Amino acid sequence: MQQVTLGSSGIEVSRLCIGTGTVGWNGSSNQTRQLGTEGLIDLLCYAYDSGVRFWDTADQYGSHPHVRGALRMLPRDQVVITTKTTSRTPAGIRDDVERFLRELGTDYADIVLLHCLTEHDWTTRYQDCMEALTACRDRGMIRAVGVSCHDFEAFKLAAVSPWVEVVLARINYAGVLMDASPEEVIPVMDEMSARGKGIYGMKVYVAGKLLDARRR
Repeated sequence: MQQVTLGSSGIEVSRLCIGTGTVGWNGSSNQTRQLGTEGLIDLLCYAYDSGVRFWDTADQYGSHPHVRGALRMLPRDQVVITTKTTSRTPAGIRDDVERFLRELGTDYADIVLLHCLTEHDWTTRYQDCMEALTACRDRGMIRAVGVSCHDFEAFKLAAVSPWVEVVLARINYAGVLMDASPEEVIPVMDEMSARGKGIYGMKVYVAGKLLDARRR
């Protein structure tokens, strides 16, 4: 599997990332509901053996224990883990990061994102939360910080914020469940890349609805 570097973060990842949060919210996802603990652990280990060593998880998906189970069988430094917080206070951010590390069974997370941002002023409204994540990075608890957005104006802010190192972007050829059309989103992603931000995609197949995208 080809390895790439996520922008200026210095973090090397496999070109493909495996997610654990299809239809994921309120502590569960299709993966956790349908595969169960052992099934998802097996899938993650299969991904690792196939060269997919970039794994996406989140508090809201309820998949931390599954990732922990897989990591027990693998060299930690060979897997890049992203997780996400929906907390919007500094204390909540700090508590979340500490809890995430316990749940994942690791002393660091590679990437932690502010999850599901929609506010058009999030770079000012959540400045204290951003600083809390930066402090966790400075303590060695995480390696890079960033955002996932579910609003186009919020997404555009991520492109110009010097704080953002990594962005999880909603992107697919059909424009389904995206923040805007591909024609609008792709130039913003280009700007992110030019500014040194690492980008990876979600909603690429829209929970299987765009499986013919593999031919595009």
